Amino acid sequence: MGFFKQTIRDLPLHHGKHYRVLVRVDYNVPLKDGKVSDDLRIRAGLPTLQYLLEQGCSLVLISHLGRPEGHDLSCSLEPAADRLSELLGKKVTFVDDTIGDAAFQAVKKAPEGSVVMLQNLRFDPREEENDMEYAKAIARVAQADYFVQDGFGVVHRAHASTEAITHFLPSASGLLLEKEYVTISQAMEDPAHPFVAVLGGAKVSDKIKVVERFVKLADTVLIGGAMANTFLAYKGHSIGKSKAETDQKETLDSIYDAAHKKAGDNVDDFVVLPTDVAVGHELTDSEKRVNKSVDQIADDDMALDIGDSSIEKYTEVIEKAKTVIWNGPLGMSEYDNFAHGSARVALSLATHPDITSIVGGGDTADFVLKWDANNGGSFTHVSTGGGAGLDLMAGNKLPGVESLLDAR
Repeated sequence: MGFFKQTIRDLPLHHGKHYRVLVRVDYNVPLKDGKVSDDLRIRAGLPTLQYLLEQGCSLVLISHLGRPEGHDLSCSLEPAADRLSELLGKKVTFVDDTIGDAAFQAVKKAPEGSVVMLQNLRFDPREEENDMEYAKAIARVAQADYFVQDGFGVVHRAHASTEAITHFLPSASGLLLEKEYVTISQAMEDPAHPFVAVLGGAKVSDKIKVVERFVKLADTVLIGGAMANTFLAYKGHSIGKSKAETDQKETLDSIYDAAHKKAGDNVDDFVVLPTDVAVGHELTDSEKRVNKSVDQIADDDMALDIGDSSIEKYTEVIEKAKTVIWNGPLGMSEYDNFAHGSARVALSLATHPDITSIVGGGDTADFVLKWDANNGGSFTHVSTGGGAGLDLMAGNKLPGVESLLDAR
């Protein structure tokens, strides 16, 4: 399928004329000791920046990082600017200002072909309020000919830098945003079958529409993580002290009604729950992994991963698939003893390159990047967007995409 919005390839960036482009990137990256500890989002956006620089453009980059309250320098974008400079092999001028005179003058004085990064957009609360005056101020500082949206991880939100800004500058998509949108949409709308969805993470309530859509489109839905505890409790199993949502009966009634209509008496082979789990009693690195049937969970047990038999069953289903979309770890994967399920799913996908494998952003992407020596290259696509990917999978419109210029 094609993309329905204009991209940077459609912009009339004629050689011989200098253009300045304001680019919304998503550099909401983890920091450790003042340095970027995971640069997936920075690396993923390089093709857009390199393309624009090759056309002779000057770039002004804007992003957020974390959830600062005011001018909190622990959420400064300066480490991201430093890492980007290393990856581009080019100086990136960082300005500790967003809409003030310092930012304006830095952009104005920057030479042709330069890269300037402004400070964290969320130091001003108006960013998340989709404030028109704030967006107008950003556009004034940028002194740009065009706006390019390349922050896939933020386009599900109507913020000043995703929606309001498009009222002040001609706006197109970057290459990363286009790739994310087309790859995920293609997998959802025209997958090769068998199509398997692997859903984990903490909450059913966060993924209701996604689960409902996978029930409609997928051939098998594998459930893990704390989400599986909610399903098991709904099915009448005792789950001890396991994390679960006990107020989702109506949601699960609806999910199973749809599943029964599709699969009939084979519903348990369609929406697959673990038959055993790995339990523990404390969330520590040293906590021992104990395998138990889902019928044997004690009152003081916490189910922290899918069990050994379930791992074998899930990987068998996955390895017969042609398309797999995975969103959400299958256990408490930050603890090695309870990362077995997620690790085996990752291994199955990485060692079967014939499978179209799409790994959702957020915790799932963080996990596979920790384990994959190829920095995500062992999978067809590792998404940079958590909530945006979920919204797209659910079939929702994304404000930061809808606001861009339509394709000609």
